[in-house]
Amino acid sequence: MVDREPKYDLVTFNSQHFATEMRYGKAVFRQFNGKPGDLIEINRGPYKQWAIYIGDNEMVMLVKDGGQSSSSSAISSSSNGKVKREKLANVVGNDRCQVNNLLDEKYQPRDPSIIVKEACAIVGRELQYNIVTYNSEHFATEMRYGVAVSLQMKKPSWIANVAGAAVTLVTGGSGVALGVAAVGAFVACAALIRSRSSS
Repeated sequence: MVDREPKYDLVTFNSQHFATEMRYGKAVFRQFNGKPGDLIEINRGPYKQWAIYIGDNEMVMLVKDGGQSSSSSAISSSSNGKVKREKLANVVGNDRCQVNNLLDEKYQPRDPSIIVKEACAIVGRELQYNIVTYNSEHFATEMRYGVAVSLQMKKPSWIANVAGAAVTLVTGGSGVALGVAAVGAFVACAALIRSRSSS
């Protein structure tokens, strides 16, 4: 098999599938231990994307209008968002993901059946996406706990990444869209600072 190029897929054929198939003749994957209602954290580099796992390698998530969040689209302040139901592998791609029920010690998780039912019921609905006040993490935590929280928005390092991405966009290219994205990022940062100073 050395130097061959089998198709890699995080869910259906990753390194563990390959190794178990070599040893046992059967591809098995046991690393992902998500249960319905769990929060899924996807590492996108400068930010984290969040979703609710609903079972059968599917999840429900809030994405910006036009598709999944990207490092460039994620920095604009506010826009339309849409709740989508997606296959885990299609969303994660080659990025890393993990179960991270990060607020279980602070809030009581709702019943998994209710989480899944309500998440699936709003698939296709359009919501107002805002990087500061309602992003994918707000959506996912609201589904699990009934409270919309985004811990990454409280981290100064994350704000610095957003501002840095905006500067890169402005200096690395031209056009109105890039300028609008950059301005949106700075507006988002300013709004966050104001919200902190008032609380």
